Amino acid sequence: MAGNMKITNASIGGSSQPIMLGTPRQISLSILPPLSLYIHIPWCVRKCPYCDFNSHEAKGVIPEQRYIDCLISDLEYALPKIWGRRVYSVFFGGGTPSLLSAAGIDAILAAVRARVPLDAEAEITLEANPGTFESEKFRGYRDAGVNRLSIGIQSFNATHLQALGRVHNDDEAKRAIAIAQNNFDNINLDVMFALPNQTLAECAADIETALSFNTHHLSIYHLTLEPNTLFYRFPPPLPDDELAADMQDMIAEKLKTASYEQYETSAYARAGKRARHNMNYWQFGDYVGIGAGAHGKISYPDPTRGITRETRFKQPKTYMEQAALGLSNQEEKMIAPAELPFEFMLNALRLTEGFSNTLFVERTCLPISVISRELEKAVSRGLLESDHLHNKPTAKGRLFLNDLLELFLPRL
Repeated sequence: MAGNMKITNASIGGSSQPIMLGTPRQISLSILPPLSLYIHIPWCVRKCPYCDFNSHEAKGVIPEQRYIDCLISDLEYALPKIWGRRVYSVFFGGGTPSLLSAAGIDAILAAVRARVPLDAEAEITLEANPGTFESEKFRGYRDAGVNRLSIGIQSFNATHLQALGRVHNDDEAKRAIAIAQNNFDNINLDVMFALPNQTLAECAADIETALSFNTHHLSIYHLTLEPNTLFYRFPPPLPDDELAADMQDMIAEKLKTASYEQYETSAYARAGKRARHNMNYWQFGDYVGIGAGAHGKISYPDPTRGITRETRFKQPKTYMEQAALGLSNQEEKMIAPAELPFEFMLNALRLTEGFSNTLFVERTCLPISVISRELEKAVSRGLLESDHLHNKPTAKGRLFLNDLLELFLPRL
């Protein structure tokens, strides 16, 4: 499904020199968006053949304490940019964050609390893979303050797990969920579909098994062949587009019947259990990203700084060397005002409910009129519904998300 693809300006024909008539040269935000913190742990037991995230196979013992010291230095480097701003969610992503000890996660969160105002009701998520589950360790994560767990199940079918290069089997997947449910109330399961040689019946069995655990949140992803992955170089036999579409329709129906709301392209939740951290991304909120290869987005009231994207050094060794010197940021770039509408849409149009004109103005500091022509065109093509106050993708727009997004690319 197109909506599950990683979509970038370049991937759908973006210009390197965008200009939008009527767009101001500078912006000045009077209201700063909510702030989140992303913490990247770059190591995995083994690199999966479909994964294009910044993950590196752990060879021997990972340098946990050195990396934690570097994360703390990295956060301190970021403090002047976010001084006084409250953090509403924390997300440990990877890689496999559950390779870190409970004491290590506790040390990181203690350092965060000592340096930023962490909201008392903050959502603190940790990604975990079934091959790393130990009951005592996960009790330690909970005691450290982690209150939401996201488990990378991908499939409950032993054959498909093997094809995906996962280090766990189907029994370990189920055991991991049982351990999680003994320690956490808020749990997400990641499941993939359109797997190599997967049938509709096998896909349905995976979804039914996932539903049997009655977790609050499910993330259902279409397997896509991403550049710089083993699967991209050596494609496995995947279901054709028609079968993949049948799988997607079946998934949506089963989850709707089970009282899950699809609130984003790949996200389904029970009432009140949307992922707050991810919602902040999709609503064009701010986030500090620390750790190897982490990305961040920070807004400033100063018009000379505007809205800035940051990227940390990607290789763990280089990152640790630079972070120890207080130089963890490899790139920092202000988003040009003419690029902001597309940047906003790249996130907001993944939401089933779309976005309000008010949110667009608040998060971009641009009048809604700068995209009025594009909104009208999207409506005329049946990709968007708009009542001049709120805009949301239609069923067709969700299905052809790339086509919808392309309308908002900066005009020359």
